[in-house]
Amino acid sequence: MHRILVADDVEINREILHDMLMEDYIVETAEDGTQAIQKLQEYRGGIAALLLDLQMPNTDGYAVLNWMNDQKWINIIPVLIISSERAVEVENYCFEMGVSDFIHKPFNSSIVKKRVDNIVELFTRKNAMAQTIAKQTRALEEQRQIIRLHTRQLRDTKIFNDLMMQYRSAIMVIEAKLKVLYEEFAQEYNRNPFESIKSRLKSPESIYEKLNRKGYPITVESIREYLTDVAGVRVICSFPDDIYRLADLVVQSNDIILVQKKDYIKDPKSNGYRSLHLILDVPIFLSIGKEYVKVEMQFRTIAMDFWASLEHKLRYKKDVENTEEIERQLKVCADSIDVLDYQMMQIRNRIDKTNTALLVRDL
Repeated sequence: MHRILVADDVEINREILHDMLMEDYIVETAEDGTQAIQKLQEYRGGIAALLLDLQMPNTDGYAVLNWMNDQKWINIIPVLIISSERAVEVENYCFEMGVSDFIHKPFNSSIVKKRVDNIVELFTRKNAMAQTIAKQTRALEEQRQIIRLHTRQLRDTKIFNDLMMQYRSAIMVIEAKLKVLYEEFAQEYNRNPFESIKSRLKSPESIYEKLNRKGYPITVESIREYLTDVAGVRVICSFPDDIYRLADLVVQSNDIILVQKKDYIKDPKSNGYRSLHLILDVPIFLSIGKEYVKVEMQFRTIAMDFWASLEHKLRYKKDVENTEEIERQLKVCADSIDVLDYQMMQIRNRIDKTNTALLVRDL
C-alpha cells in the first residue's frame, strides 16, 4: 500500500482527507511545512504523493516547494496543492514550481480519490521507467567500458594492425581501379562514370561491437572470416545505368572475385532504401606474397545518396513523434527519387542521341 503525506495546519482538513484516503493509502499527516519536510526526510522515497496546503504558519507550502526543488524531489514525489485559492496567477506559479495538480476546498470525496489515484499511478510508472532507464544506462556504460578496454588491447596488437593495413591497402587498390576508369571515360567518352568516391575503415570499437553482437570470438581470425564490411568504398554516380556499367567493369577485373551481390535498386528495402552492394575479394601484393581481403562496395546515384544520408540522420534522432508517418513520407520520397533518377537518365540519353546525330551530319 502506498504512503501519502497530508500537510495542512487545519486539523479538520487533515482528518477529512485522512478518512477519504485511508482505505487505499497509508496516510501520514503534518501540521506545517517544517513537519512536512521532516516527514519527507524520514521516509525519503517512500512517499507516493504530498497533499500540501500553501498557507501554513512557520514554514508555508511555498517554502516546502522550494526545498523540494532544491533537493530535486519535486520530480519524483508528486505534489497536489490543497487550496481554496482559485487565482490563475497562483496556480500558474505553482505549476511552474513543479506542482502536479490542485485539490480545491471544499473537498469532494470522489474527485479527491481520483486525482490522488491518477497522480500516484502516473508517478509510479514514471519513476519505474526512470529506474529502468538508469539501470540500462549503467549497463550500457559498463558495456562501453568493456568495449574500450578490449579495443585498446586489440589496437595494441601487431596482428590487428597488420590486418588493418591490409584493409587500407585493399581500399587503395579499388580506388586506383576506379580512378583509371574515370580517366578512361573522360578521354574516350568525354563524360565521367562517377561523381565521387567515399572510403572508410571500420573503427576498432565498431568491429568489437559487431563481433560481440553476433556472438563471434573477438579475434583477428573472426574479423577476417565473419566481417565483410571492415573496408568500405562508396561510389556516387550520376545515373542508374552508370552504376551497373561501373560495377560490371570492377567485377570483370581478372584479379577481383565477386563474393556477394545485393541489388537494392531493383529490389529496394521496405523503407525505400536503394543501393547496389558488392562484397569483393580484392588482392593486395605484400612482401610475403598475394593476399585477398574483403571490401564492401556500395553504388548509389547522387539522389539515392542524398536520401540515404538524411534517412540515417532522422532515424537516429531521439524523441521524434509520428514515426510511422515520417517513415511513410520517407518511402514516398524514395520512390519519387527513383522516378526522378530515370527521368534524368532519359533526358541525358535524348541529349546524347541529338549530339550523335549532329556529329554524324557534320561528318
